[in-house]
Amino acid sequence: MIDRDAHKRQSVDWKLVGAYLLLVVIGWVNIFAATHSGEAGSILSFGTRAGKQFVWILTALGLAGTILFLLPARLWEGVCIPFYAFVLLLLVVVIFVSSDIKGSHSWFSLGPVSFQPAEISKISTSLLLSFLLSQQGFKMTRWKDFLMACLVIGVPMLVIVGESETGSALVYTGFIFVLYREGLSGWWLGLIGLIILLFITTLTLGAYWSLVILLGVLVGCNAYLHPAEFWKRLGIGAGIVLALALLPAVIRGIDAAVLARTEYLGTRIWVPQAGERMKSFWSFLLPVKPICVLLVLAAIGVPYLLWRAWWRKDKFLGLAVGAFVAGLILVFSTQYIFENVLQDHQRVRIEVLLGMKEDLAGAGYNVNQSKIAIGSGGFAGKGFLNGTQTTYGFVPEQSTDFIFCTVGEEWGFLGCLAVIALYVFMIARLILDAERCRGHFTRVYGYCVAACIFMHLFINVGMTIGMMPVIGIPLPLLSYGGSSLWAFTILIFIFLALYRDEKKYF
Repeated sequence: MIDRDAHKRQSVDWKLVGAYLLLVVIGWVNIFAATHSGEAGSILSFGTRAGKQFVWILTALGLAGTILFLLPARLWEGVCIPFYAFVLLLLVVVIFVSSDIKGSHSWFSLGPVSFQPAEISKISTSLLLSFLLSQQGFKMTRWKDFLMACLVIGVPMLVIVGESETGSALVYTGFIFVLYREGLSGWWLGLIGLIILLFITTLTLGAYWSLVILLGVLVGCNAYLHPAEFWKRLGIGAGIVLALALLPAVIRGIDAAVLARTEYLGTRIWVPQAGERMKSFWSFLLPVKPICVLLVLAAIGVPYLLWRAWWRKDKFLGLAVGAFVAGLILVFSTQYIFENVLQDHQRVRIEVLLGMKEDLAGAGYNVNQSKIAIGSGGFAGKGFLNGTQTTYGFVPEQSTDFIFCTVGEEWGFLGCLAVIALYVFMIARLILDAERCRGHFTRVYGYCVAACIFMHLFINVGMTIGMMPVIGIPLPLLSYGGSSLWAFTILIFIFLALYRDEKKYF
């Protein structure tokens, strides 16, 4: 029995455990730094956030030990389906029974303790996705299997959007990297990037330029996939795109010429009514909106190109035409989504991020103060408990969503670099361990954990430095809160248990 326990301990990736413990301790210390001026008590005082976080840390370590050494590792593969169904039920129920907290309905309140099912749903989704992808005969290239994987990811994601937790839902897009590792074509990654680009350009530049960009991308892809006709396809396509890009300037020139002509005729005829009639005639006949020209060309070109794709058995041309039509729908629905799906504060934050609106005292206040705090830290920081932005509470939600700016102000560039390096080490270690696993389930699950941590890190840090909209998402293991700490602890230590179990036999 003693030898078996010793072997269990030796099979654990203690480097990954060490990175986890370091991040937890760094988070605890910085939570105290972010709240010490507004709360009386020491770092261990249970009346403060730092004291409460210490309790959450102790319970999280208890959970970690239980998962790693007491529960059988293969339990998780067996319970993934009922666990997923149970968490999905909680996600639906919380919408109807929870109170409104900052515009979202996503928290169960159990006396002094609050619990967010969206955090645990990352665990259940990761487990079920790993189970599905590890089934014998599963092929990502088969539409049926691909749609099943999308369903596992998409259902909880949509329910979380219904809770108005856009930030938590956005994390689910990280699972695309898991699907890519398991055989999904890289074109899908490009497609997601293109969708994001179209959404942004439609809001900032308008529908016309978004469609010109989309057409340019499709022309480039079409030429790339037909090496024998590369220059021919690229030349024709580039000519069309260039003509469309110049069209607004041409129409503006025609507008100016028509206006000058009608004004001249009006003065020559000396009959104001005749001049007005002439102006109305020309304004109806000549000045055309560029988007109208593009839509007319699309109405003519789409049927012809579809027929050509069918006649020449050109699969990609058919897909490209379908992508352009889908892009048309996306571009013209962007404004509706922006105005009716997103909440007011989310719209304002996106407008501030994209430079469409400047609001340093309102929606942009948090980010502006966060950037001031990080910038004021300089290279080595102001020192523990010496940050002025932190001490005087200039940054709202500094112990939760904006904990990274506390690190930046008090520990400087070196502190930020150390924290990000720890996360990168943890993600790299998860991927390396996952690749060493022979079991398909364990490998996929390791990638799921790495994807969740990466998305949280990318969004949260991007949010604090003004590169992402403020959407309220915690920094893993650092931000204050029991739900987040427990969720990431369970996520990581389930993988450690599965990995240890593999090392026991291989």
